[in-house]
Amino acid sequence: MLRPPCREKPASGVLYLHGFNSGVDSPKAVWVREACAHLSLACETPQLPHRPAEALAMAESRLAELGPAPLLAGSSMGGFLATCLAERHGLRAALINPAVAPARLVSDWVDEVFVNATTGERFTVGPTHLAELAALTPTRLTAPERYLLLLGTADEVLDPADAFAFYRGARTLLHPEADHGFVALVGHLSALLAHGGHALPPAWRPRPHKEPDDS
Repeated sequence: MLRPPCREKPASGVLYLHGFNSGVDSPKAVWVREACAHLSLACETPQLPHRPAEALAMAESRLAELGPAPLLAGSSMGGFLATCLAERHGLRAALINPAVAPARLVSDWVDEVFVNATTGERFTVGPTHLAELAALTPTRLTAPERYLLLLGTADEVLDPADAFAFYRGARTLLHPEADHGFVALVGHLSALLAHGGHALPPAWRPRPHKEPDDS
């Protein structure tokens, strides 16, 4: 159930962080960029490294380009990284099917070889990934009201109950039957941006895009 959004000054920009082994051309990244462009709002959607500590450092470096109080947004592993930055800097964040215990998730992928469809990079998940994720994982939220949680009840990768419990007290939107890719975001961009104090016209929709596998 959604409560009224936080009464703060409008966000000075938006930083969207994609999920594990995804990229800047994922549907959600494209939709967020287009929505921000419609509002003439600064937006960054960086291509993140696969190593968690490096990805967090890159994401944090982009905050300086987005003014004094940007809105963080992220999907899956990107939602986890957005949470790390929100806790570190006291910022608002909109999270789409966020990973709550990413080290546990990634432990199933150790020694598996991945190829990033955007960059072509090949990499293997190893113990270093797990150690970095464990070190970064917050144990609690300092201000749940800073968060907007968008959860698909049919997420086939992450259990939405874990995020619902960890982010208890956050504004929460449960979308029935939405899966991990959460293509339903196209209809909830106005809620995402409203969490940052910006009003996207309800009738606005992004241009149609091919929908590759996405996190």
